Amino acid sequence: MPYGEISVEAIAARAGIGKGSIYYYFSGKDEILELVVERCYKRAVREYLDSLSERGVISAAGKMKLLFESVIKREFSSKEKNVLHFINLNNDLSLHRILNCVAVKVISPVLAQLLRECIAEGTVTTDTPDESAEMIVAVLTFFLDDSIFPDSRERIPQKMKILAKVLESSLQTEKGTFDFLLSVRQVR
Repeated sequence: MPYGEISVEAIAARAGIGKGSIYYYFSGKDEILELVVERCYKRAVREYLDSLSERGVISAAGKMKLLFESVIKREFSSKEKNVLHFINLNNDLSLHRILNCVAVKVISPVLAQLLRECIAEGTVTTDTPDESAEMIVAVLTFFLDDSIFPDSRERIPQKMKILAKVLESSLQTEKGTFDFLLSVRQVR
């Protein structure tokens, strides 16, 4: 169902509760969607943390790779796992805003911590790990949203190649540090 056709009344009816109960807890359907999207990203971060405990001690760069893979796999490559796939995103800028803002809010702190670990290891150089993390997440979320760029699926590998080079240059890492982004091929 297109997001524009979803109403608080419909959500309340589907949940079997009164509309007033929805408004008691939420300001409207945008806040509900924001929480659903946040839950999805938090699940991806949880999967990442679980994969870390399974692997034992690995470098900060290795942890960063696992984080990217976990989020990309869960939120952009799997139609079955991605709640946003079931909502028609086309031509609804408020949904894109929610997706991007929540991704930055949930994933950036984890990535910023990994950047700090990379700085401590000497594999990354930046004075702005928080802002760098926000920019990386925002760019990835934007690039991988095929409802913004529906005709560019085949261009994702080229975009990821450029992004990997930009990240290597801006974070002053070894060549190849972000090559794992090159495996991103298909989304939603």
